[in-house]
Amino acid sequence: MKQMEVVGVRVEMPSNQPIVLLKETEGDRYLPIWIGAVEATAIAFAQQGVLPARPLTHDLFRDVLEALSVQLRTVNITALREGIFFADLVFSNGVEVSARPSDSIALALRTGATIFASDDVLEEAGVAIPDEQEDEVEKFREFLDTISPEDFGRAG
Repeated sequence: MKQMEVVGVRVEMPSNQPIVLLKETEGDRYLPIWIGAVEATAIAFAQQGVLPARPLTHDLFRDVLEALSVQLRTVNITALREGIFFADLVFSNGVEVSARPSDSIALALRTGATIFASDDVLEEAGVAIPDEQEDEVEKFREFLDTISPEDFGRAG
């Protein structure tokens, strides 16, 4: 398993499909995962520090975990089968729960949990971007700075 960081979310054109981009913390591979608009909004909210007037689903989940004195320790992106990514939530009480990576990432950003991706997933879907192409990633980061969660459709 390789530790990952969330670069951000954006809308892929022309399909108008949101994507979350992860990067190895100790490497040059990026992992693009196509996600739904609601999850894109939840991830963007968490990255931008937006606090909605009422808790969104991922905020509620975080609050329930806190009320039960359970912490989300890690998010493990474990598999890619037929174009679908799979993840596990690993909790402080030893329980593991299967979840969609998009929900898992949104929750990890709210709880401070570490995100990992399996070597197999990175081998299959990871994209290596050499240092000389880092300017493309910088352009992506600049794009992220110019969008808001509302750009992903209805936020509620």
